[in-house]
Amino acid sequence: MKVVKKLIAPVLVVGLLMTSLLSLHHLKTSKHQKIKIGISQYITHKSLDTTRKGFVEELAKQGYVDGEEIEIDYQNAQGEQRNLKNISNQLSQESDLVFAIATPSAQSIANTSKRTPVVFSAVTDPLAAKLVKNLDRPSGNVTGTSDQSSDAIATQVDLIQKVLPTAKTIGILYTQSEPNSVVQKEEAKKVLEAKGYRVVEKTILDSNNVKAAADSLMSEVDLVFIPTDNIISSTMETIKQVSLKHKVPVIGGSIEMAQVGGLYTYGTDYTELGRQSARMAIRILKGEKVADLAVEAPKNLELYVNKEMAKKLGIDLSGINEKK
Repeated sequence: MKVVKKLIAPVLVVGLLMTSLLSLHHLKTSKHQKIKIGISQYITHKSLDTTRKGFVEELAKQGYVDGEEIEIDYQNAQGEQRNLKNISNQLSQESDLVFAIATPSAQSIANTSKRTPVVFSAVTDPLAAKLVKNLDRPSGNVTGTSDQSSDAIATQVDLIQKVLPTAKTIGILYTQSEPNSVVQKEEAKKVLEAKGYRVVEKTILDSNNVKAAADSLMSEVDLVFIPTDNIISSTMETIKQVSLKHKVPVIGGSIEMAQVGGLYTYGTDYTELGRQSARMAIRILKGEKVADLAVEAPKNLELYVNKEMAKKLGIDLSGINEKK
């Protein structure tokens, strides 16, 4: 019996030690240890920056303040795919939850970890990006908010007749390597052709050939549609200069893109989209299962017109200068 007791004692000690170690991860919600939230952002541009800002602001509003209840680790890949892998490896290992901004960031973290809860945002088509299997019941460790409303592109196209009634040929400029851009390009092409417009497509490889591609496209079209494209969004100042040079207006994209060099857009309020994502993250932190949280569409859409660009292009926007 003494031998048995001697064997049992070490086993119990090891068991208790293992239980304690396994419990450490779950203690981060206590007042003694901060919840670690990783943020993976694909590239720097206004739409993604404002998404992040809205996310952090809403967390703070709900009592999750960076440096107090939570600790935020913000990482930006600067548009480089090779950076995303390192960022995803780090955040998946060190975070209690990861907020992934834009499709490439979301895909990278989703492929890296099947356990860490992931909330994405500024993703156009979560199904096409293979982030979730079902929008209503994601069934994995990934959910979040899409930035695409079903009627945004259709509304943008409908407004062309009011803005440029003589337009016959519409160009579409997009990045072939961005799934979100390809999805929007296909939708825009379908809607435009159904309205009787001739469509000319031009794709870019990276930010280095945006100017050349825009120059080439604008030399043969009446108007250019651009999706919410991350690479192009980061080069909107260049797009603006080419637009003014050719006197060819640019529509589509995000409000932030239109503010820099577009003519108008009808789309997502990215600050509110970030807030919407934060509310989903908080539900997860409070114990709800990621797999049970449906992917959400943007709740706030608005019409934005760039009066400065309209004036420089000699286009009258008075017919659409009102909120939807």
